[in-house]
Amino acid sequence: MSETKLPPIRVHYHTPYLISFFVGRQPAARSAEERNWVDDSAIKLGTAMYAIHSGTEAIVYDTFASVSQAQFVRGYLEKMGIKKFTVVLSHWHLDHVAGNAVFDDCNIIATSHTRDALVRHKADIEAGKVWGPPAIAPLIFPDIMFDDHLELRVGEIVLDLRRMNIHSIDGCVIYLPKDKLLLAGDTLEDPLTYMIEVENLAEHLRNLREMQGWDIAKILPNHGDPDVIMKGGFDTTLIDATVDYVAKMLSRAHDPAYLQGTMEDFIGDSAAKGWIHPFEPYREVHEQNLKLVHDYWKDKTLPEIVP
Repeated sequence: MSETKLPPIRVHYHTPYLISFFVGRQPAARSAEERNWVDDSAIKLGTAMYAIHSGTEAIVYDTFASVSQAQFVRGYLEKMGIKKFTVVLSHWHLDHVAGNAVFDDCNIIATSHTRDALVRHKADIEAGKVWGPPAIAPLIFPDIMFDDHLELRVGEIVLDLRRMNIHSIDGCVIYLPKDKLLLAGDTLEDPLTYMIEVENLAEHLRNLREMQGWDIAKILPNHGDPDVIMKGGFDTTLIDATVDYVAKMLSRAHDPAYLQGTMEDFIGDSAAKGWIHPFEPYREVHEQNLKLVHDYWKDKTLPEIVP
């Protein structure tokens, strides 16, 4: 795989202290001919990472899907005068930790569940056997862990780290109380959530409904329409759309024609309201979601879903 072929990174200043870096969702040469998770997931779906900075310090949220991308972000921030970095990981999935080695001289913060997952999968991640190639080697672990909540500061900016069991059990979101801004990681995606831990969908719904009660002005996810991200982020209706999608996916799992359900069948209402923005590459994600949910729940009693 040639990292020199990865598409350019778009940089956007949201506030005097918050910067987003976005790559993908645009035509680009592949980094490898064979199917791989960088080209066919991270780049195709589009991936963002964020930096909150003050003075000579910055907290970066995730490390992108490659070392070269992470090097770009660090180099960009260093040119701004940043000398001290702290990394916060949204969760353990490869497209969020692949650049950790670029920050191996810095503190890396994550939930305890994230470290546990990385330790458990270390050998396979470094061998390129988790999602297939490319491998991430060496895999750098977080060195500061928390269980449910952690408050950080960069200068006078307060960051509230919260563990959420949405998308994956180890999810970590960052809430910025000053601006009522949520950096959502993969707990929220536009147009639909990528389901992996389908046995936990009922818990995902409970956590999403908790999130609906937070005082949020805007949401910045790691995967979503870059134009919306660069215009300030999503409204809280992105949470509503995610609740609707997960609830439909779970409640309909025993329907005879479940596997034939189209993306439009499940997100059409939210799209019509403008809550999310249909994006064709997510059709394959939706089809994968259908199969995983069907295979796991077909012979099990579906959990009660509270409206």
